[in-house]
Amino acid sequence: MGVSPVAVKRAAIAMYEAEINAVIHAGGGQAISEIYPDHIVIKIIDQGPGIPDVNLAMTEGWSTAPNIAREMGFGAGMGLPNIKKHSDDMSLETTIGKGTTLTITVRF
Repeated sequence: MGVSPVAVKRAAIAMYEAEINAVIHAGGGQAISEIYPDHIVIKIIDQGPGIPDVNLAMTEGWSTAPNIAREMGFGAGMGLPNIKKHSDDMSLETTIGKGTTLTITVRF
């Protein structure tokens, strides 16, 4: 498709961080990718506990990851900040007790 390696790397980092968040905090979810000629849209949808304080969750270093995730090297509190940093657009819809949908757009 002629997509620059920089754009591929940005999309890969954002998706990886989002996937790991869904696994650690919600026990899994769905990843849906839509690829267009000039951008990719990635949606991560889970039915986890939701995010009580999105502003706090966007703070570098803030994490609610359980100890088991931290023992494996995850839970540094950089997931959402890294997603925002490596995407062109990021939207987060979350409902306590119902789950979270994260939509990430990376332009090429």
